[in-house]
Amino acid sequence: MTAAEWLARLRLWAEAGWLRRLDAALAGFLAELDPEASPVLWVSAALLSRMEGHGHTCLPLSPLPTVPNEVLNGPTAAAEALAEVWPQLPATLPAWCEALRRSPCVRHGLQPDTGQPLVLVEEGASAWLYLRRYWLHEQSVARAVSQRCAAITEPDRAGVRHWLDRLFPDALPGPDWQKLACAVALRGRLSVITGGPGTGKTYTAARLLALLLATTPEAARAGLRVALAAPTGKAAARLKQSIDTALQALQNQLGDTLALAPLIQRIGAARTLHALLGARPDTRRFTHNARQPLELDVLIVDEASMIHLEMMSALLEALPPTARLVLLGDKDQLASVEAGAVLGDLCRDADAGRYSTDTARYAEDAAGLRLPDDMLAPGDLAPALAQQTVMLRTSRRFSGPIGQLAQAVNVGDADRARQVLRAREDQVLTAWEGVPAARVCDLAVHGRPGAPGGYRPYLDALADFQPLPSSASEAERQAHHAVWVKRVLGAFEGFRLLCAVREGEWGVGGLNRAVAQALERTGALSPRGEWYAGRPVMVTRNDPALGVSNGDIGIALPACVPAGETSALRVWFLEGEHLRSVGVSRLAHVETAFAMTVHKSQGSEFEHTVLVLPEQGGAVLGRELVYTGITRAKRFFTLVSARAGTLEQAMERPTRRASGLRRSLAGQSGA
Repeated sequence: MTAAEWLARLRLWAEAGWLRRLDAALAGFLAELDPEASPVLWVSAALLSRMEGHGHTCLPLSPLPTVPNEVLNGPTAAAEALAEVWPQLPATLPAWCEALRRSPCVRHGLQPDTGQPLVLVEEGASAWLYLRRYWLHEQSVARAVSQRCAAITEPDRAGVRHWLDRLFPDALPGPDWQKLACAVALRGRLSVITGGPGTGKTYTAARLLALLLATTPEAARAGLRVALAAPTGKAAARLKQSIDTALQALQNQLGDTLALAPLIQRIGAARTLHALLGARPDTRRFTHNARQPLELDVLIVDEASMIHLEMMSALLEALPPTARLVLLGDKDQLASVEAGAVLGDLCRDADAGRYSTDTARYAEDAAGLRLPDDMLAPGDLAPALAQQTVMLRTSRRFSGPIGQLAQAVNVGDADRARQVLRAREDQVLTAWEGVPAARVCDLAVHGRPGAPGGYRPYLDALADFQPLPSSASEAERQAHHAVWVKRVLGAFEGFRLLCAVREGEWGVGGLNRAVAQALERTGALSPRGEWYAGRPVMVTRNDPALGVSNGDIGIALPACVPAGETSALRVWFLEGEHLRSVGVSRLAHVETAFAMTVHKSQGSEFEHTVLVLPEQGGAVLGRELVYTGITRAKRFFTLVSARAGTLEQAMERPTRRASGLRRSLAGQSGA
């Protein structure tokens, strides 16, 4: 095949949906830069671009010469199309890599960076291909993590022990992993605290802040600069609320021995990572970077599983070298929709511990903890990053049926998951399988036995507004209106439909339309146009000028006006106890939010969560998605699927994103 024929073939694959048009376009761009290149370059580039679109940061080359049918992961027609042309490509990895090395578009080995769009990494019998910017981000993250792991300071162990015993007064039968996490974080410039829902990640972070304050010289305490952040506005608001609540409870516990109130006031509102770094319109760059770093001493970031590679690179670059970074998150949750699974890479082996003898001695001296022997590793097998990573293992909220189901899914135990679902203890769990999509609307309107209501409590709150008499003052009317708005917003958070896909009748778009129509038929809503009273919406794009972030959820409700006057609709958002609103005409980037993707639900919890699995979910339908959906439920969980067996199929498919971050970390000072 000629170059033109190869490029035409890639465009045909894009038109068939096996590649994206962007993937084929990248191959065409490289063909313009290097017309004499081997077709290996164009095929590899198209597949690399496709991988990036699915969240991978690189393309493993080792399988390509021998497993062509798995490359596109498409229908039978795709496999047949590959089989037709693949014999024309090299049959061995060395020959494949040699074809790539011949192109000036590919940087390899010790070559200087001259702006080559692709980077080839070879190690032993394996090789990987990167888009240049992802290679640079990966190297930047690995370098920063390694430097922070090496910056270990030695605190006064006796003083740390004194305060940790006060912050964690209750003795536990096994190791107190929360206590260990605080001790470890006090020692370094980077710490990773991972654990499932209910294991107390923010509870631990609040005690870490108290410990930091207590071990800071008294004269310097007033200057301790702390910031809180998360990938989404919802997660940031929850983090702030949790930290404040925990610190206030700690103040009562500690009495006058440590003044936490000034610290609570000084922390300020939690922000999204985009807001923290200073997102700039129409650019991927931020205001804060290595030349203009953030002005802070401690940064706590929640829901770190949602941070993609490029964002983590920007965050680490903007941190002062002396600042402490604490990452909180569940390593088993879904990763970001963008490329990279940084938290998963950083703490993939967290359950094994891999602590050194030095860390074990520090844990015993500073926290009074004896680490289990099976958590220790010889010095040369105890990575530096592992010494700064702690996995919380005891869930105080997810000990019932929902927690049992989540655990079974997380380890891929389909028999155990099915057993838990069949038990239906107190009707906490229910599975409706092989049912039409209309059953989802029934849940939204009526709920189900054992978990009644669906969206009914929110609709009842919406209808229950009694205006004050005209004699009421402006302040009284505003306060009365705010109470009603908060009641509506709070009631809406009690129930949510979570989808695996966006399109189709089982996706976000189809279910949002179907639920809105079902609620209209009941007379509860009147969706006569795009905007109507009671419409729940999700913001889909950051807009600093309006103070809204991607993922924020609000409800369109009338503004507060005197009785008898017509009120314009505004979208109301609740952050903790703080209300804010934006006129509907100013919100151009929103979508209805009766249903949302599991990805978008991260950082949120609902009294009753309904996970909707379509008949065909493709590669999206994996174990992490089901686990994340289950763990959004606080009291009730319902699984609805288009056909029986979808749950087991998803559990058989753990998501593993191609990444070289761990390999790069291993090459950076043994981290």
